Amino acid sequence: MAFKMATMGMRVTDECKNSFMEMKWKKVSRYIVFKIDEGSKRLTVDKVGAAGEGYDEMAAALPNDDCRYAVFDFDFVSVDNCRKSKIFFIAWAPTASRIRAKILYATSKDGLRRALDGIHYELQATDPTEMGFDLIKERVK
Repeated sequence: MAFKMATMGMRVTDECKNSFMEMKWKKVSRYIVFKIDEGSKRLTVDKVGAAGEGYDEMAAALPNDDCRYAVFDFDFVSVDNCRKSKIFFIAWAPTASRIRAKILYATSKDGLRRALDGIHYELQATDPTEMGFDLIKERVK
């Protein structure tokens, strides 16, 4: 049963798409955490981080025992002194999460990625060391 449900895929809600577009274009938020509602088979917004929040707040919003997806808008100054922004997609599947949740999130990831146009980099993490801020900074070099 778990495998059948996992392969059916999840519907991405308009709330997810709209929140992402507002983050991307209007810069009203710094990050968005998404979760799968297994009952309704939908991807929903779990948390939106205000524009003034940072990477540490996003990392703290990810549960220790359940999977999530997150997008983070990373602003930086390039080597040629230009202000830039890159959006990171993070697939969070901590070791302590249920096997069923890991399968569900793994099989639904591509659908969400396709719905969120404009992601530059992707990270997959099972613990905080695999998605440290130093890794984010290293990717944009």
